[in-house]
Amino acid sequence: MGLLGKCLLISVALSAVGIAYLWSVLNEVPPQPQLDNKWWGVGQPRKMDESIRSFKINVPDEVLQDLKKRLDLAAPYTPPLEGINFEYGFNTNYLKKVIEFWKTSYNWRERETYLNRFPHFKTYVDGLDIHFIHVKPKNVDKSVRVLPLLIAHGWPGSIREFYDLIPLLTTPRKDADFVFEVVAPSLPGYGFSEGAARPGLGTAQIAVIMKNLMQRLGFNKFYVQGGDWGSAIITNMAILFPEHVLGAHSNMCFSMSLLSQLAQLFGSFCPKMLVEEHRVDKVYPLGKHYSQLIEESGYFHLQATKPDTIGVALRDSPVGLAAYILEKFSTWTNSSWKNLPDGGLTNKYKLEDLLDNVMIYWVTGSITTSMRIYSENYSKAHLALKLEKIPPTVPIACAAFPDDLIYSPKTLMKWRFPSLVRYTDMPHGGHFAAFEEPQLLAEDVWATIRIMEGK
Repeated sequence: MGLLGKCLLISVALSAVGIAYLWSVLNEVPPQPQLDNKWWGVGQPRKMDESIRSFKINVPDEVLQDLKKRLDLAAPYTPPLEGINFEYGFNTNYLKKVIEFWKTSYNWRERETYLNRFPHFKTYVDGLDIHFIHVKPKNVDKSVRVLPLLIAHGWPGSIREFYDLIPLLTTPRKDADFVFEVVAPSLPGYGFSEGAARPGLGTAQIAVIMKNLMQRLGFNKFYVQGGDWGSAIITNMAILFPEHVLGAHSNMCFSMSLLSQLAQLFGSFCPKMLVEEHRVDKVYPLGKHYSQLIEESGYFHLQATKPDTIGVALRDSPVGLAAYILEKFSTWTNSSWKNLPDGGLTNKYKLEDLLDNVMIYWVTGSITTSMRIYSENYSKAHLALKLEKIPPTVPIACAAFPDDLIYSPKTLMKWRFPSLVRYTDMPHGGHFAAFEEPQLLAEDVWATIRIMEGK
């Protein structure tokens, strides 16, 4: 063999070794981290009252009076550019209508009564006063099993997203021999749940708090469901506590691993190898979807780096808070709605329902603490846990809504979740599934748990 042939052979061998090494690195599963209970409250750890306390939403009159003054004294809005709808963000012409509705038609005391329709509770977990809704099914036949289910929201959502979903899960069905007992917590730092007093409370650490909450309620084994940050939290619960989590259902399954990114890149040459034909447009062309993600993720970078700065502005201005939050319910529900003068907000939602969510942030002053999860989850310490590379061993189900921010094909989800038992390509819907499509989401949860229960 000549010198050229030997060099070629060596190059091929080295390339093969390099590819094999890269493949092993991409598929390497790191050891599962062991996260202990940690004190997240103010000051040094101390003994707390761990009882379950009944709670009613009852906002002081002075908070509502202050809100009214701030709405009345709002500075004049900068008019939108000619021919622009929501492409530059919340259209201030429509914002005037929203704020006028808030001032003249929205009645918090009536909404407060509505929000209190479910039983609310609080309990101290790991130093934080955690709020949750706990709904038990009624009129359950003795032959029907009651399965505990924790449901977790994300940002900029709240427990308000679940009000139409909860009855669909806690009402017994003739076609099922089980029904759900639902626990819906406000995440730490959100709404009526206390925020951490020190850095480090990312989704992995919140997973510990949620597991501890369920155990506090007497549930040693339970199911979990979530979207947005809730999806990350319940996935981490499945990874960290397989002895407690019976199964997990997510309406925002995704994978940001290098292997997934490379697969999507190579899939550009033959998209149908990765995505079903009728959903190719949800992933390809990649340039279009990456551009959309960049357009929609400016908030993400801000909240992952300087949440307390933007928090000052949003805590001070109810008008600014409404614009900042409600804009997400437009473009994250359907990206094409940015081309509408009202952002399409009332296509699926009622203004009073959307303002309920805004009010939960305002009356609790929780916008800053809610945004800190972005900084904590992308800190060096949290990324060092490498949870993204650890596949859960418990059964996993994904409901892929076509208009969500990220559409994850079944092929990629099988790689991320080897224990995937159900993948549903939902017919319609976007990011806030529980809020906008409660019936669709509920049906998928029922069908999923039936599979996980071996029925």
